[in-house]
Amino acid sequence: MQGNKSRDTKPEIAVRSAVHALGMRYRVSARPLRYLRRTADLVFRNARVAVFVDGCFWRGCPKHHAPPKTNASYWATKIRGNKSRDEDTPKRLREEGRTVLRFWSHEEPLRVATQIEEVVATNSVIAIDKHNRIAERSFRAVQSANRSDRARVRNIHRAANGPR
Repeated sequence: MQGNKSRDTKPEIAVRSAVHALGMRYRVSARPLRYLRRTADLVFRNARVAVFVDGCFWRGCPKHHAPPKTNASYWATKIRGNKSRDEDTPKRLREEGRTVLRFWSHEEPLRVATQIEEVVATNSVIAIDKHNRIAERSFRAVQSANRSDRARVRNIHRAANGPR
């Protein structure tokens, strides 16, 4: 199975090209979580989105999968294992707050790209809003610290020079 690519397949490249044409940037064949030994086809780190483009043969597509006649028991076990891992991966990613998108290789790349764009845009707005709230809290803390510093300096000045 060395000849079978795990990344840069034609459907994956078509989806990546369509997503890139929409102006989005992403990581290719990256781990969505450092400790999880699974790679997503596209990862949008800031938006916390992982995208998987599944091949019809390897993942047992209900529409196109035809079990091989040669060594059928081996392939049935292999594809069952792939399916069970594909069920486990989204559960783990969702537990960590990630959004998981899964598409079949036979789906239209432009349609897939627009769906990805919508989800990433929504998650990015949420991330930006969260960042802005944190920044606003930090700004308020700095302002209150400045006020208390000014009061402290005024009190020191009054103590040294006496009341006006």
